Amino acid sequence: MKQQFAVGDKAVYPVHGVAEVTAVEQRDIGGNKTDVYILKVLDTGLKIMVPTSNAVSVGLRDLITSKQVKEVYSILKSRDIPRDTQTWNRRYREYMEKIKTGSVFEIAEVLRDLSVLRLTKELSFGERKMLDTARGLLLKELAIAKGVGEDKITLDLEAIFAPAAA
Repeated sequence: MKQQFAVGDKAVYPVHGVAEVTAVEQRDIGGNKTDVYILKVLDTGLKIMVPTSNAVSVGLRDLITSKQVKEVYSILKSRDIPRDTQTWNRRYREYMEKIKTGSVFEIAEVLRDLSVLRLTKELSFGERKMLDTARGLLLKELAIAKGVGEDKITLDLEAIFAPAAA
């Protein structure tokens, strides 16, 4: 994994999603000169400053490769998920931890599990919000990684999670 991002590169910042490196600057932090990435989150326009030395520890990573895109799709299509007997709040905490890792594979699992669960029971408000968060994070990264529009990925996701025709 490359550690050095350049201006114009796209990177994934956990929980916020795909961001563009808009600048690499030297800032005075605690009396020390520190190189920082200035990131702009594509979805929200939020600006984030990450010391280059901390980039890996905060989970800043490259976009996924086309090979990893295939892995994400196979996770989404997989239906051998354990029968869920947890309370919604325990499930929520578990899913939140997965989203916080920033791993595209963990986020895909959250999207898959909640989408499948939604077919059999009503999701709590928090779970619906988390489903939207996971979908949004995945949508943006998959669209950029595949070089297609988000609407194409939305159609793919809808096809994967369409209720089975009776």
